[in-house]
Amino acid sequence: MSYRVILVCMGNICRSPMAEVVLRRTLEEHGLDDVVVESAGTGDWHVGGPMDSRALATLAEAGYDGSAHRAQHFRIGEYDLVLAMDKDNLRRLPRGARLFRSFDPDAPEGAEVPDPYYGGQEGFDEVLRMVEAASRGLAKYIEHHR
Repeated sequence: MSYRVILVCMGNICRSPMAEVVLRRTLEEHGLDDVVVESAGTGDWHVGGPMDSRALATLAEAGYDGSAHRAQHFRIGEYDLVLAMDKDNLRRLPRGARLFRSFDPDAPEGAEVPDPYYGGQEGFDEVLRMVEAASRGLAKYIEHHR
């Protein structure tokens, strides 16, 4: 049986899909090919749509491919880890959900991945750095806890 992780933000077009793409590659690099990674949004207004073009471009510039992403709405399911990008979305998730950045050993306690949607490119670059760091920590966690 696969280990299942879902990453959740507001609309599932910026933060959580960036984290999904990065986490998948990080897990592959750690030989954790049996881990299923998904992302979703607590809001449903982007369902079926692609990733935000700025998020997609930020990933592409760093060598990641997010072109297959289609936004989906979060539904309770059989997940081993439900991870929110921020505290607002964490409150909308089932008991036991955690903050994604809690797996980054260098992040302060309670650290969030900020929403870059209404800002400039620097926000997307910052999100990429944060999700790469948290993905490395999460891969180590999964190696030892699945």
